[in-house]
Amino acid sequence: MAYMITEECINCGACEPECPNEAIYVGDEIYEIEPEKCTECVGHFDESQCAAVCPVDCCVPDPNHQESREELEAKYRRLQGEE
Repeated sequence: MAYMITEECINCGACEPECPNEAIYVGDEIYEIEPEKCTECVGHFDESQCAAVCPVDCCVPDPNHQESREELEAKYRRLQGEE
């Protein structure tokens, strides 16, 4: 499942540089996550880095983009050019 940033975001920017897939960007009002690029850091880290550094806990699993571990691993391989 990809992560999303909720409207509680305070625009601190802590999450953006931590994303290994460059899935986080500045949206119209808050930071946002591109679900097509978010692998929950699978392939890079043991935990989602955006959620780990967020001071207000607004980086949460996106219920609209549920994916299994295997699907996240396949997405990681695609993003890395391995497939």
